[in-house]
Amino acid sequence: MDAHEVNRVRASLALFVADVFASVPRKDQRAKGDCYLRGLMMD
Repeated sequence: MDAHEVNRVRASLALFVADVFASVPRKDQRAKGDCYLRGLMMD
């Protein structure tokens, strides 16, 4: 996987995370959810 592919996957993951946590009202909880999912899904 090259740098371009990693950036593309990160962008796709950011969109996915935003969709998953859109219903969470607090910004800090959304940020922790983002960090958690990135940790699970990225190498």
